Order: sequence, then C-alpha cells, then structure tokens
Amino acid sequence: MLVAVIRPLESHTVELTGKSLEDVHVQLTEHAPAGFDLVSAPARMLKGAQGIETTARFDRRDGTREIEAEDMDTLLGMVPDGWQMLSVRRA
Repeated sequence: MLVAVIRPLESHTVELTGKSLEDVHVQLTEHAPAGFDLVSAPARMLKGAQGIETTARFDRRDGTREIEAEDMDTLLGMVPDGWQMLSVRRA
C-alpha cells in the first residue's frame, strides 16, 4: 500500500505600491491570505516618482490530506485537478 500526501495548488497575486521597502513589507503581511505563504515579490522603483511597487504572489500551503492506493499509477490518478503530490511512502 502506498500513501501520498497531497495539497491544493492555489495562488493569489496582488499589486502593491509603497513609499519604502518597509512600507511594502507591512502591506505584504496585511495582504497575505490565511493558509498562503509569500513566494515572490520582486520590487521595482517607480519611474518619475519616489516609491516602490511590486506584484506579490502568495501560494496556498495548508490543506494537506492523504490518499492511498496499491500502486503508483493508481495513486497518481487519484490526485484531483488543482492538487499536487508532496510525498509518497509505503504503509
């Protein structure tokens, strides 16, 4: 028997503009949805003005569950659309 841990694949993006990196950082923590982690937020200087802008991407990291099957092919077929397999172990 094989047991796999799976989790949903979901992303959320938000455009932010701030006066400084510290300001943008505060906004990032305020905009982080529950269960999501910040995975990318490249900073860009505003053209013709003082400030920084970013497109932040948050990915879901919660909601794991286990699925079981006799073989790897069956296990792979059981992973729902919009989910990813994190690990597999023998039970």
